[in-house]
Amino acid sequence: MALAPESAQPEAPPRAPGSAPAGVTHPKTIKSFVRRAGRTTTGQAKAFEDFGPRYVLPYHPAPIDAAAVFGRDAPLILEIGFGMGEATAHIANVRPDDNFLCCEVHEPGVGALLKRIGEQGLTNIRILQHDAVEVLDHMLPPASLDGVHIFFPDPWHKTKHNKRRLIQSPLVAKLAARLKPGGYLHCATDWEPYAQQMLQVLGAEPALRNTAEGFAHQPDYRPLTKFENRGLRLGHGVWDLVFVRSA
Repeated sequence: MALAPESAQPEAPPRAPGSAPAGVTHPKTIKSFVRRAGRTTTGQAKAFEDFGPRYVLPYHPAPIDAAAVFGRDAPLILEIGFGMGEATAHIANVRPDDNFLCCEVHEPGVGALLKRIGEQGLTNIRILQHDAVEVLDHMLPPASLDGVHIFFPDPWHKTKHNKRRLIQSPLVAKLAARLKPGGYLHCATDWEPYAQQMLQVLGAEPALRNTAEGFAHQPDYRPLTKFENRGLRLGHGVWDLVFVRSA
């Protein structure tokens, strides 16, 4: 996932805390992703056929009726970029009383999550195969979310590419506006420089309050994925951040 491609404009002067790093131009248009090459497996294609009509929602630039979409009233959690859906399915399974609206444009990832939905009999997930920023702008009204999950977004390691990182102040302001008072934003990354930037950006948003002194303990509901376990065995760290919307 990422922000828009690099601008051809000259670089901006250093910015205040909560903005893109000094010397990095902030893109004019926020996007939540970069399309990746990938092959949809036979099992994923079958999952699209069997479960897509029920669990994949069409994008409509109009406020979503979550109760109608999920068939019940329940807390609504937005996930931006779920990869192959391993953590998403686990969380939906351990939190059956919550509804999860999940955005991902990578087709193999959508197919993989649909396959997990079928295998695990999950009913509290709906998928939007669309840019999460447009979903925020057009489908989710202010104070409509109880939580937001953004786990392991692309860290864009090179300094000149930092502007492409998803967690930037314009997007965080959008997310904060759509959280209910007391609603939470949970981010996680395994790249320490990005973790530090996340902490700065989230801390600079006046509508949000950190639940910890710096980084948070990993909440019980977020599992360790195979990728994350492999990184931990290699000595890599993982950083969680949990902020809540002020009243």
